[in-house]
Amino acid sequence: MAGGRFRELLNKYGKVALGVHLSVSAASITGLYIAIKNNLDVESALEKVRFKQLESILEKVGMAGPKEEELDADISNPESKQRNRTAELVASSGGALALAVLCNKALFPVRVPITIAVTPPIARFLARRQIIKS
Repeated sequence: MAGGRFRELLNKYGKVALGVHLSVSAASITGLYIAIKNNLDVESALEKVRFKQLESILEKVGMAGPKEEELDADISNPESKQRNRTAELVASSGGALALAVLCNKALFPVRVPITIAVTPPIARFLARRQIIKS
């Protein structure tokens, strides 16, 4: 239960935990935005990782990967052209930032453990430097 531990962390460390989490989120959005702007094919990356929550979000915005019957049709017709749906979405709607935010939202279960692991050492460091009161 990362959600419960995250609440405990917010109660214990307060502003430090919030700052760490917002920093992790900002770094995540920035990295995803740069990757998307550099034509990272989100669908191909998802096929390698198979992250279900992110797939459902991309399905809502019309970027879901091909269904099994579509894959069978592609195999039978080798002349079908490969498409980069990420590039199409970004070019058509200017949605690189929106797509980065959606991917970031789906990666919440990955960001929370990072925040939980990093917050105590940062709080100790800030307390040692007398930047915050412990």
